[in-house]
Amino acid sequence: MKTGLYPQLALNGIKKNKRLYLPYILTCAGMVMMFYIVSYLAKGDTITKLRGGTMMQFCLMLGLGVIGVFSLIFLFYTNSFLIRRRKKEFGLYNILGMGKLNLAMVLIWESLIVSAVSLVSGVFCGILFSKLAELLMLNILQLETSFSLSISFDSIVYTVILFAAIFLLILLNTLKQISVSKPIELLRSESAGEKPPKANWIMALAGVAIMALAYYIAVTIESPTDALMWFFIAVILVIIATYLLFIAGSVAFCKLLQKNKNYYYKTNHFVSVSSMLFRMKRNGAGLASICILCTMVLVMVSSTVCLYIGEEDSLRKRYPRNISSDVTVSEIADLNADNFKPISDTALKVVEKNGEQAENVLNYNYAVLDGVYKDGKIITSKVESFSDLTMVFFVSLDDYNRIAGKNETLTDNEVLISTTKNLKYKENNIEIEGGKTFEIKGEVDKFVDNYLDVMNVSPSIFLVVKDFEAAVSPMMNLAGYKGNPLVNLHNFFGFDLSCAEEKQIDIYNTLCEQMKADGKQMSKWDCAANEKAEFYELYGSLFFLGILLGIVFIFAAVLIIYYKQISEGYEDQSRFDIMQKVGMNKKEIKKSINSQVLTVFFMPLIVSAIHLGFAFPMIYKMLLIFAITDLAFLIYVTLGCFAVFTLSYIIVYKFTSKAYYSIVSGVKE
Repeated sequence: MKTGLYPQLALNGIKKNKRLYLPYILTCAGMVMMFYIVSYLAKGDTITKLRGGTMMQFCLMLGLGVIGVFSLIFLFYTNSFLIRRRKKEFGLYNILGMGKLNLAMVLIWESLIVSAVSLVSGVFCGILFSKLAELLMLNILQLETSFSLSISFDSIVYTVILFAAIFLLILLNTLKQISVSKPIELLRSESAGEKPPKANWIMALAGVAIMALAYYIAVTIESPTDALMWFFIAVILVIIATYLLFIAGSVAFCKLLQKNKNYYYKTNHFVSVSSMLFRMKRNGAGLASICILCTMVLVMVSSTVCLYIGEEDSLRKRYPRNISSDVTVSEIADLNADNFKPISDTALKVVEKNGEQAENVLNYNYAVLDGVYKDGKIITSKVESFSDLTMVFFVSLDDYNRIAGKNETLTDNEVLISTTKNLKYKENNIEIEGGKTFEIKGEVDKFVDNYLDVMNVSPSIFLVVKDFEAAVSPMMNLAGYKGNPLVNLHNFFGFDLSCAEEKQIDIYNTLCEQMKADGKQMSKWDCAANEKAEFYELYGSLFFLGILLGIVFIFAAVLIIYYKQISEGYEDQSRFDIMQKVGMNKKEIKKSINSQVLTVFFMPLIVSAIHLGFAFPMIYKMLLIFAITDLAFLIYVTLGCFAVFTLSYIIVYKFTSKAYYSIVSGVKE
């Protein structure tokens, strides 16, 4: 056989099956493009030069790994649709005299053409859109950059090597399938596995049990630390259960529909349910994949959008005032106001010299105890569980009344309590091991935001005491790991400025220099505007990564849906042709198609909504770690993301339903 015939047959095969190959090539190019863009951003000088660039590079490299692994799995999965459709054609070639070696040469040329087109177009689009992605990322981070276009040759090399390896593995897998198949098996490949599967109740019940366990974990987790540790376990359980339920449960669902005579014995339902049942084992895996991808998109996008929109509020909680100082001392006597007055006076003078006025001045003393909360007791001698690790803050009644504008009264053994991060304290008293036992007079909504609490992944307890020294003194000798004291004493002083952030940073720098010149190096100052860039880079990079991965997963879900409908359309074409010959008209065919597509298509969306609902409590508790405490805000963001995603899903439904109808009815698009 002439060598030039192989590339010609390969090109003809791609052209004749363009309905299948064009989306596949576009997907391959899209994956290549996304991988190059993330690699370009992760390794580029722009990120390296930014404050917090190390954290951004870590997030982007994490995303790069996710895209690489996902590309391998997803391209293998979508290629299986292509090969299943082409096997009949290869079987015909085999019968007409082409040997397995000849078929292998055709497949090699097809793979070379698809790989070359995908790599060239993907890298070209990656270079073209890399600057746009960089501008988008820096806009999210509220930073500026130049408009010069640059090319990362290292990223091109990494991208080409990775995807060349993926295409090679796909080719080897295809050659293996063809080599072990007989010509008659290739010809009948599209009708293989047409026996209606039996409902596997063991798998279905196992899926229900595993899903119930995953849901139980999600709704019963109380601590943000526990939520962080159990999240990935719950995700794995949900993935396993989803596959089991869609594969085994979907068959049972179809059989139940068949038993419902009022539903089943209708023209549009009879054909669709029967058709679904014959392929439900394969359908179940595809539907489960779509459901998991939808859930991943919804969870990831809603979480990162919430983080990004709420970053200003989180920054304020981390830095309660624009400029602040938190001084740690070793003795209660050192918290005397006279010791800190020179520091605060110097700060206020620096502000006045710069023509500004300090606003919302906040100044108070507090003590923080590291312990473990358990059943109304703060254990200080032994940490039994990291998830119960709790910081207990002590604040004097005078400071609380002054700051909160209240006029509360307490006896020596009474306290007011406030908790953070969704901790519910239900006991009537609180016992501190090595300290005192206090009766709880009442609960206050909250004290002022404290950066130690915001930075801590565990919840905190604030106690307002009448006599600060009498409450804290008994605990001063408590020691923990390596003899470190369990109680730390702090003085907080901070204020807001109404000037621009650039001037706030100038005042902060001047203040630090003045403190150093005056020998007051014990005071460490923070400036919210100065730390804003690094703070936003963490939240912004997570949001940007969420957008990129969301786009990748949405495209993946759309392509799986498209290929599933197209491949099933070709398989159903002969069946509907027979139905037309026995009297079924075009209108009835369209009703049957809509019934089948609606039943199958929206099942993953409904189940993903249920997954999201049960995952919501765990997501909320994890976001508490990032100081996102507004539950209503998270609900609105999640519902908004779901509404947008549902709208996109409906558009895809309209498109795939039309393509499916055009195939089975023989109507050209």
